[in-house]
Formats: sequence, C-alpha cells, structure tokens
Amino acid sequence: MSPSKDKSGGALPFVVHLLGIGAFLMGTTEFIIAGVLPELAADLGVGVAQAGLLITAFAIGMIVGAPVMGLATLRLPRRSTLVLALAVFAAGHVIAALSSSFTVVFAARVLSALATGTFWAVASIMATAAAGPATSSRALGVMISGSALATVIALLISRFVPAEEERATASVRSEFTALRQGRLWLSMSATALITGGAMAAFSYITPLLTERTGISAGSVPLVLIGYGLGALAGTNLGGRLGDRKPLATVTAAAIGAGLILLLLIPLSGSAVPTIILVVLWA
Repeated sequence: MSPSKDKSGGALPFVVHLLGIGAFLMGTTEFIIAGVLPELAADLGVGVAQAGLLITAFAIGMIVGAPVMGLATLRLPRRSTLVLALAVFAAGHVIAALSSSFTVVFAARVLSALATGTFWAVASIMATAAAGPATSSRALGVMISGSALATVIALLISRFVPAEEERATASVRSEFTALRQGRLWLSMSATALITGGAMAAFSYITPLLTERTGISAGSVPLVLIGYGLGALAGTNLGGRLGDRKPLATVTAAAIGAGLILLLLIPLSGSAVPTIILVVLWA
C-alpha cells in the first residue's frame, strides 16, 4: 500500500478506512447510552438526568484527553500511541461493564474518553497525512463515520500503517506556541459550541421520542438507525464538499443543524416530522 498514489484525489489509502473503523467503535460507545438512558438509569438506581451525566463524563474526558494526552504522548511513535489508547479504552469499558456503581461507571467513562481523545488527536493527523491535501476532508469524513472491533484494530493498524517519515523532535513549547493563534481559538470555540449543542440535545433523544413524541420504546432503535444512516451519509457528503469549499460546507451544516433543532421544539409532538428532522439533523 503506497499512500502516494492517493494524493491526487483518487481512492483513499486503506489505513484511512482502518482508522475509521476505530473511530466508529469509539463513537458508538460514546453515544449508545443515549439510546438506553432510561434503562441504564434504572439499572444504576439513579434518575434519568443523573444518568445523562455519563455522557457529560465522556465529554469531559474528551476535552481533557485530546490536548493533555496529546502532549503526554508527544514523543511516542503514533502507532504506539494508538495501540495504548485502544488498550486503555477497552479497559475502561471492562470496568464499566463489571460495575453496578454509578460512581465507578462515571470514572470508567472518563477513562475511556481520555483514550478516545488521544485516539482522535493522533488518528486524524495520520488519516489526513496518508490521504494528502487533495482528499484530507474526505479522509476526516471517513474517520467521523467510522469504528468497531477495537481489540483487533490495534494489531491491524500496527501492520498496515506505513513507517513514519522522520520528524523534527517534538517540543511541548512549540505545541503551546500554536495556542497563540487567534484563528485556532476561533475554530475550537465554534466546534465546541456547535458540537456541544448538538450532543447535549442528542443525549436526551430517547426520552424526547418516548415521552414527548409518543414513539414506543421498541421503535426507538429504528429511529436511531435512521439517525446513524443520516450521519453516515452526511459525513461522506460533507467530506467531499469540504475538500472543495470547507468554510461554506461547515457554515451551511452548522446553520442547518441549528434550524432543525429549533424546528424540533414545536414539531416534536408529532412522530413523522420528528423522525424526518432527526434523520436530517444527523
């Protein structure tokens, strides 16, 4: 596999899809709680609102994990960092699965999120570097829509990621120097605002569908499948459009998502409009 043949905008390197599988797994475990929030709350003996904090815990871990763990593993080879992140991610889920304590599950979610933040920080760089400038947005689209089989993926990544080109010695000071750029802070703030708002709404989508819209609990997974298919289509479309017009694509997506969430307020009492809006929102 030679990444060079993909730089012109053809097929993406295999490693991009491989990293996308890892991202899919982590994204699935991050948001699967939203689909079983009432049942999870009952199992842990807490209220639905408190159970929703498990999603907040993951968000906190992601916020801390990406920059802090990125600096902590700055001098490690990227492949080693990915394998370590996946191992910690798996350990966090084992702890959560074996516990019936809300506090322990909360801590395990933070641990898993630290690993997820680390994975994303490294994997997104590797994916865009392998794809090249012409298809970097499409590579990120695959990353966003990717992820499963984490226990095996670490070994596969080690086998298929090409040897890294020699890099300049990493410097923590240079990483902090980048934070002086106003455009970087603007981009991060916009991302946090848009993504945070969308994920806050998604966290309580099951109670919305069952209690407000009147959809049966057994039908909720079908709606979530629709959400997933919409997200898959959206990330692939956004990746392709983003290679051509990145600013216009991001702006249109942000405005569209905001308008859909506003429409959900008056229309969430009816099933058909709500389902359509949920799929479009994704």
